[in-house]
Amino acid sequence: MKSLQKELPIIAIVLLPFIYLAYIWANLPAEVPLHWNLQGEIDRYGDKSELLLIPILLPLLTYLIFLVVPKIDPKNKLKNMGNKYRSIKVLLTVFMSILALFILYSSKNQSLSNPNYIILLIGVLYIILGNYFKTIRSNYFIGIRTPWTLENETVWKETHKLGGKLWFLGGLIVVLGSVILDKQSNFTLFITLTIIIALVPVIYSYFKFQEVTK
Repeated sequence: MKSLQKELPIIAIVLLPFIYLAYIWANLPAEVPLHWNLQGEIDRYGDKSELLLIPILLPLLTYLIFLVVPKIDPKNKLKNMGNKYRSIKVLLTVFMSILALFILYSSKNQSLSNPNYIILLIGVLYIILGNYFKTIRSNYFIGIRTPWTLENETVWKETHKLGGKLWFLGGLIVVLGSVILDKQSNFTLFITLTIIIALVPVIYSYFKFQEVTK
């Protein structure tokens, strides 16, 4: 019962997009915008029933994955994370719920006022995750999981220390870019930075492993 009570706030967060969709459902036309290009222009319409996939695939699926993962953790390493695992679960579920609400709102109004808003939101997520990286303990599901980080505890710690700094700095630049750059330039910056902060820690983990295992 206590575990259920702890989950009720996050379940409420998961349900918010479903509740909002139910609220606007009667006022939606039969066909609604489902995709926009980089300029924020609608480039695909579809049946409004497809909107149901947005809260299902974003907050609900994210939440369910976080519920299932500890049960299939082969060595129960996630238990070593303590409250950090729950914090990350809440963070990502909230993020997906906000993203779902934003998409549903844009579809209802048939206008995506500025795609930079979504990129800005992702930048904020990068900043928050960057702060968490250095505190994440070795596990098979969350973090920078390469053969080298999973093999050596020192490599895991050093890689996540570097990764945390990169994700935090990358997130800051993404947020600033979303405020001052035009849509196309900001998208290019976002993709470039995402590739850099994703690949550099992986490459670093390989060389760090070679260093510590000599």
